[in-house]
Order: sequence, then structure tokens, then C-alpha cells
Amino acid sequence: MNDSELSEMSARLERTNELLQRMIAEVAKTPSTHAIFVDAGYVYAAAGLLVAGTEDRRSFDLDAEGIIEAFIDKARTIFADSRLLRVYWYDGARRRIHTAEQQAIAELPDVKVRLGNLNANNQQKGVDSLIRSDLESLARHRAISDAALVGGDEDLVSAVEAAQGFGARVHLWGIEAAEGRNQAEPLLWEVDSQRTFDLDFCRPYVTRRPVTTYEDDSPPPSRDDVRFVGAQIAATWLAERGRDPLAALLPGHPYLPGPVDQDLLVEAEKLLKHSLRGYAHLRRALRDGFWDHLQGRF
Repeated sequence: MNDSELSEMSARLERTNELLQRMIAEVAKTPSTHAIFVDAGYVYAAAGLLVAGTEDRRSFDLDAEGIIEAFIDKARTIFADSRLLRVYWYDGARRRIHTAEQQAIAELPDVKVRLGNLNANNQQKGVDSLIRSDLESLARHRAISDAALVGGDEDLVSAVEAAQGFGARVHLWGIEAAEGRNQAEPLLWEVDSQRTFDLDFCRPYVTRRPVTTYEDDSPPPSRDDVRFVGAQIAATWLAERGRDPLAALLPGHPYLPGPVDQDLLVEAEKLLKHSLRGYAHLRRALRDGFWDHLQGRF
């Protein structure tokens, strides 16, 4: 290699070093950014069980605004030199239509509500894929440097791997389990750090609802009345929830999934204003009326 070629190579190296120094200086001036990804289903179940002793959302109220603000405050402490991009709140809703509660959460500053579907068994569908999509997209575009993930499902492992593949650090936040563990081990192994919120943290945001009681002095309703109410509830659910979720119940006839059966009982007791808990024959009549109407529509 002659002197001219050496000189040219040296000049190229100098230009490369200069560019690298500019890039490093630019990165140093760019503030870090973090986002919080909350699996609402996990929060309701874990916080409800820890504070109220139940995962059933109908049995307690969650101060979503309060717990979101608490998550934001905790992130400010942990990511002291970073700014918040926003909080992503993932929940399920029938036909992905916001409930009044979800709409109120969506109106909070710095909060984005993302909805998966809710099937006939009140199970969320599509939430994990939404979390993965957002985590991966934000990491790929360097929109975040750190992600606080509040959840526990093993299906979130792929979301963590995707974000880490683009250089983001993922921090798993959980809620203390009432017993055992409420976060999948493969998820715990994959993240960059872990943090658990205890009973004292969660207690201010969970309030158990008073139990509705009915006077049992009055005579119980007749089988025909209860059967009619079962059909009435089936008609209402068809109108509200659509045909597909209820059609999915048909292969299980004459049995209903536990959560659906519980919903049916609660709705019937409200309409009848009488408890059916001690009347097995009336509960059978309720299910019969429900199935009769459902099968007549399919």
C-alpha cells in the first residue's frame, strides 16, 4: 500500500470517527423514554384476590385512575432520568366497544386504552397480541428505552423478546400473589428486572362492593316464572353480546361454563328480586329457559 492509499484510508477513518462522535453526542443529548404496559385483566384479578379475596370484577371496584397514577409515580422514581411516553391499558370488551369505565380511563391524560375481545366466558382474547405489537413497534422505532410491563401471562414472553431484540429493556411489574405465584416463570426468566407491589400498595385502590341480599320471607318464584326469566336473559344477551359468543356455548349443552352460569344466576336474582341459591330445581328451570331460547334462535 503506497503513501497515497494510506493517506486516503487515514482520512476515511478520521471522518468515520468524527461521525461516531457526533452520534454519541446526539444520543447523550436525547432523553430516555419509558412507557407502562398494563394488562388490566391481570391487575383486576391479582389486586381483587389480594385485597377483596375474589377475582370476580362484579364483587369489587378498582380505582383505575388511582392505580395508574401510582404506577406513573413509581416509574418516575425508578426511571429518574427518563420521561414518560404514555400508559397503555389493555382490557377486553364485547365486540371491542368501550364500557363506561373503559371510556373514563381512555379520557385520562397520558393513557391509551387498547381493547381485545371478550368471549362468552368473560375471557380476554387478543390482548397479548396487542401488547406484543405495541412493545415491538415502539422498541423498533426507538420510541422507548425502557418498558414497565404489568402482567403475568406466559404468552407475553414473545412480546418481551421482541422488544429486547430492538434494544429496549423490559421490567416486569407484578402484584403480590394471595397464595402461590401469579406470574409465569418463563416470563420472570426473560425480563431485565422484576418488581412486586404488595397489599399496602394495592389496598387504597380496591373496594369490595356490598353483597346484595334478598328477603327470603316471601315465597319463592314458580318454575314457570324462573324459566321465563332464563329465556328473557338469553334474549338480552343475544342483543348485547351478539350471536357468535353465545353460539359457542351450544356444543356444551346442557352445561354452561362456570362464569356464564354465575352471570345467569346473578341476573336472574336481580330480575326476580329473590335468591335462588337454595333452590336447585329453580336453578335447573333457569338454565332450561335459557337453553330453550338459545336453541330456538340457532
